[in-house]
Amino acid sequence: MRAIEVREADFEADHEAIRRIRYAVFVDEQRIPAHLELDERDLECLHVLAFVDGEPVGTGRLDTAQGGKIGRVAVLARVRRLGVGRAVMETLAGIAAARGLSRLWCHAQVEAAPFYERLGFHVVGDTFIEAGIPHVRMETELSRRPARG
Repeated sequence: MRAIEVREADFEADHEAIRRIRYAVFVDEQRIPAHLELDERDLECLHVLAFVDGEPVGTGRLDTAQGGKIGRVAVLARVRRLGVGRAVMETLAGIAAARGLSRLWCHAQVEAAPFYERLGFHVVGDTFIEAGIPHVRMETELSRRPARG
């Protein structure tokens, strides 16, 4: 079993690792235009970095000003299915709860919706296009999230 560790990141100090992971996933893999990837919300959000065997391999952010919006969750392809995405989401949920939030929401890529459903999120509304990719809004109450397992 490979060790997964997730910690709150300092966006400025950890910028290179966060950028590298997000560009690998969103720009290189999914062909999202680079100018859409980093945005003005980054400086306002709380970020986390996930490590496998000490190497940064995943990231995500929490926007408390937008009522608990989760975004930019990215895990490098070579470590997917190890539980890194779940660990990122659990850490973000813990941070949100510690800051008094009772709900999380996100714009999930339709392909990723089953991942979020396993974490207790449910689809709210219709499919829409964001950055050229079909998305759905998903929400969860923090008190109703399933236990880790």
